[in-house]
Amino acid sequence: MSVALYRRYRPETFADVIGQEHVTEPLMQALRTGRVNHAYLFSGPRGCGKTTSARILARCLNCEQGPTPTPCGTCDSCVALARGGPGTVDVIEIDAASQGGVDDARDLRERASYGPAQSRYKIYIIDEAHMVTSAGFNALLKIVEEPPEHVKFVFATTEPEKVIGTIRSRTHHYPFRLVPPGQLTDYMERLCAQEGVSVEPGVLSFVVRAGGGSVRDSLSVLDQLIAGSSDAGLTYESAAALLGFTDAELLDATVEAMGAGDAAGLFRAIDRVIESGLDPRRFCEDLLERLRDLIVVQAVPDGAAAVLRAVPADQLERMRAQAAAFGAGALSRAADVVFAGLSEMTGATAPRLQLELIAARVLLPGAAGEGGYAARLDRLERRLDVGGVPTSAAPLTPLTTEAPVASRATAPVASASSVAMGAPHADARAPDPVASAGSVAMGAPDADASGGAASAPSPSKGPGGLDAAAIRRAWPDVLAKIFETSRGTWTFVSQNAQVLDYDGERL
Repeated sequence: MSVALYRRYRPETFADVIGQEHVTEPLMQALRTGRVNHAYLFSGPRGCGKTTSARILARCLNCEQGPTPTPCGTCDSCVALARGGPGTVDVIEIDAASQGGVDDARDLRERASYGPAQSRYKIYIIDEAHMVTSAGFNALLKIVEEPPEHVKFVFATTEPEKVIGTIRSRTHHYPFRLVPPGQLTDYMERLCAQEGVSVEPGVLSFVVRAGGGSVRDSLSVLDQLIAGSSDAGLTYESAAALLGFTDAELLDATVEAMGAGDAAGLFRAIDRVIESGLDPRRFCEDLLERLRDLIVVQAVPDGAAAVLRAVPADQLERMRAQAAAFGAGALSRAADVVFAGLSEMTGATAPRLQLELIAARVLLPGAAGEGGYAARLDRLERRLDVGGVPTSAAPLTPLTTEAPVASRATAPVASASSVAMGAPHADARAPDPVASAGSVAMGAPDADASGGAASAPSPSKGPGGLDAAAIRRAWPDVLAKIFETSRGTWTFVSQNAQVLDYDGERL
């Protein structure tokens, strides 16, 4: 029978406890100087090391070479209190959830008056201390306030505010915290190496998210994945399917459709979510996290890798292209809309309807009142060539003497708008000014630096059946090729153009 990972790798010294240095270092210093208090209160979220640290403290206090911050591990007390050891009668663990009444407290008080059987101290570890009744706490108050020299108390709880103040004031309170994702990921990588399990990139980020910063919860999830893994180890697809997270490709398609204003693509992505059996709420959570990542990428383009350490390099490059498709206001508003929809989704009877409403709100910032002003301004700036975008649209538009005055006045604005919005009605062979600017901005092969645009042959559908989503994924490569051809065209296209649609002949 296999032993669970969180039991097999339970820390035996304070040095092995991860993410709680603000607690373990003061405790080790107190053990070095002999300033150990008679009662401690360990509080914090579940699975972050409270009870484990209480056992380590008992081990340090009762070690034959102690009290010491580093137990020897060989004496009778250390062996009895080690991982998987039989325990000792002088270290008593009490589950207050089932033994928190006044009678239990009185019994504890009477037994505490007797000295230890074979150790230096008699140590009581009271788990789930917030479950002790008020009468029970009052029965313990006198002995906690003035205990015998041989008695130590450690209260462990997830809700310290429920421990009555008269008890709290007589303890040294140490708050435990959730473990940071980076530190937890590194820890699990070491465990997987010790277990001889190969792990694909991105799997451990799923485990960390599922564990929510709790070491025990994360190790339980990892143990489940390892138990069901094949000889190939932990694969990205199997982890995403088992834990219910959204596949990165589906998230890419959703975000790219949002950035391009592609309603058809966005609603196709929602259909895939429902048809594949994904939990709509989990999909919204994953989408919100992706939008948050894009905000980080947009805010610190050069330092995003340091902030998003769990994101693979190739995925980070795709996210840079996705962030470029949004303005800052549009991206922030999309995150707000998804967050509001996620809140409304609790208890919803029609999750698909909720997802589609969220998509509609993201696509229509004009219908959002004051909340959509920033997003609408982003779109206007892209269309009107404002905010540092090169004003190269006007020279690219060939004007003839026969053109009406009104047409000449509005041509540059129309040209920029048609390119920024994808220009679905523009034809690359048409001689009108709007079409000419559109063909140059989209990187027509015959465009020259002076602004003229010759007609280009319509692209044929590739053997793999390229669609708009595939072209969006390859858009950074397209921009790189345009950069090699014409710096001016690249400047205009990279900041104004988005892939809206591709029908096999026209982009």
